[in-house]
Amino acid sequence: MAAGPEALCEAASLASDWVMAAIVGAAGLKPTLKAVERGAVVGLANKECLVCAGSLFMAAVRDHKATLLPVDSEHNAIFQVFDFEQKDKIRKIILTASGGPFRTWALKDMASVTPAQAVAHPNWSMGAKISVDSATMMNKGLEVIEAHHLFGLDNDRIDILVHPQSVVHSMVEYADGSTLAQLGTPDMRTPIAYALGWPKRLPAPTGRLDLAQLGSLTFENPDMVRFPALRLARAALQSGGAAPTILNAANEVAVARFLAGEIGFLDIAAIVEHTMTRVPLQSITTLDDIMAVDGEARRVATVKNLSAAAE
Repeated sequence: MAAGPEALCEAASLASDWVMAAIVGAAGLKPTLKAVERGAVVGLANKECLVCAGSLFMAAVRDHKATLLPVDSEHNAIFQVFDFEQKDKIRKIILTASGGPFRTWALKDMASVTPAQAVAHPNWSMGAKISVDSATMMNKGLEVIEAHHLFGLDNDRIDILVHPQSVVHSMVEYADGSTLAQLGTPDMRTPIAYALGWPKRLPAPTGRLDLAQLGSLTFENPDMVRFPALRLARAALQSGGAAPTILNAANEVAVARFLAGEIGFLDIAAIVEHTMTRVPLQSITTLDDIMAVDGEARRVATVKNLSAAAE
C-alpha cells in the first residue's frame, strides 16, 4: 500500500503496456512524465500536463519514443480525423464547446452563480473542478493550449465553436474546403474506448447516435466578453514561456476558492488575470522551473483581499 505524489510517480514507473493519465490538474504532471520517460503508451486525459509543460513534455515524448493518445473528447476527435501525413494541407482545427450551464446568461446574472449551479453541466458528468472550468470556459482555453502542443498548430489556426448539443466533438478543416468531424453521443466511454483499442476499434457500451431524433445541431461563436477565460488562455499561449503555467496554477487556486465559497464566480477570471500580471514571465527549460513558477502563481492567486487584484 502506498499513497501520495511519490507513490503516484512510483506507480507510473512500473512496467506496463498502457497508462491512463487522468489525475486532475498540475498534480498529474510528474507521474505522467514518469510514464513517458519509460516509453509507455499513455492515454492522456490530463490537459494540464501540456498546459503547464507543453514543450518540455512533448520533447520527452519524442526523446523516449513514447506514444501519446489524447483522451479528452475534443482532442480525441481531432486525432481521429487529423491526417498527420498531410499536415501541410490542414488549414485549421475547430474545438467545439457546449458553452456550459451559463451560455445564455447575462453577465450581471453570472455574478451571483453558486458552486452548485456551476457544477451542474447540461451534457457531461464531470468532477467539480472540470465542471467549473467548463462553466467559465477556461476548460476550452486550456484545450486550445493542449491542441497547440498535440497537433503543432499556432494559436490562429485553432478555432472555438460553441455547440450546445455536444454531438460534434471537434473538426479539422483542410485546404480543399473539406471539414472532417467526429460525431457521437456525449459519453466519455467513446474516446476512452478509442484510446484503449488504438490503432483498432473496440466495441463500447455507449448510446448510438440518432441524428433524425436530434433533428438539428446548432453552432455559435463564443462570447469573449462574458467568458474572459478564453482571452486569457489565448494570451498565455501567445506569450509562451511561463505564461500557461501561471494561467493554470492561478485558475486551479481560483476555482478551489470559488468552490469553498470564498469568492464569486466572476472573480475566478479576475484572479487569473491579476496573477498573470503579477508573476514575472520567464523561459521554462526544466521541471524545476515549472514547479517554481507554479508555486509563485499559486501564492499570488491565494490573495484574500480581492480589492488588491484591482490595484
